[in-house]
Amino acid sequence: MIRFEMKLAVGLFAFISVMALARAGEKTKPNPAPTFPADIRVERGVKFLPAPRKPLADLYMPLQMPKGAKLPAMLIIHGGGWAGGIRDAAREINIGTTLARNGCVGMSIDYMLSDRRQAVWPTNLWDCKLAVRWLRKNADRLGIDPERIGVIGGSAGGHLAAMVALTGPQDGLEPPAPGGDISTAVKCCVDLYGIADIGTYHDVSMLGKTFAEAPELYRLASPVTYVRSNSPPFLILHGTADTTVKLAQSELLAECLKQAGVEHELIVIPGAPHTFHLQPPQRDLRPVVLKFLDTHLKSASPALGRK
Repeated sequence: MIRFEMKLAVGLFAFISVMALARAGEKTKPNPAPTFPADIRVERGVKFLPAPRKPLADLYMPLQMPKGAKLPAMLIIHGGGWAGGIRDAAREINIGTTLARNGCVGMSIDYMLSDRRQAVWPTNLWDCKLAVRWLRKNADRLGIDPERIGVIGGSAGGHLAAMVALTGPQDGLEPPAPGGDISTAVKCCVDLYGIADIGTYHDVSMLGKTFAEAPELYRLASPVTYVRSNSPPFLILHGTADTTVKLAQSELLAECLKQAGVEHELIVIPGAPHTFHLQPPQRDLRPVVLKFLDTHLKSASPALGRK
């Protein structure tokens, strides 16, 4: 009962916060000069949240969509400590380009960021879940299969990606917005050096309280809390030279997945620091990511490529 009341209180607080912050304005300016390759198609500045919300999305698609296409799709969530970052940063462009070149639609989103004065949790997670709903609602227009949607993110985006993958209606973290009959579930998750247990990380402004003030809130905002035997498969990528998010965070998530019997793989990249994309100098990670997506987003259509 206490846990339910806390979830309800958090939800109501965040709902009030989202409307207040929306009126105050949100960070939505895209990278002024991003470079996109000519061999894919990018649809920029797509509105996916209800008014008056301002965050936008960029869509990455193959240059030529197959006739009658029902391609898989991946939600891309940027990092930045829940307080910074943007949808068209270098890492997100690298991920979106890799997906589009290999027969997958990518949707890179902005979401509500902490201004270090007011809590934005769980509104930032709601934004990510609303993006999944948007993909399903627009599946026919986009030429995607609504049953083959995954999620990928780095750092804070890795945390949010894991939360999207691991939480469902039973956890009280679904967006309180129209379209609640559309599922926010995903088939798989690629987590790049995300935070698995915020309580063992450090105090974060997005929660609006310190761990000492609200340890239960930190627990309820941590992916490891929601690992179950029916959780979707995970691919976890982390570097040994990461001093921002310790490798122990990914090791903890992998252990929780193992104990629950969830299919997963933890790939440790020797010498890789924090904030790398799919082509760090230490190792080209595209083959392993594409193989994972081949396995968990495949259908009767041709398998994803290896570019």
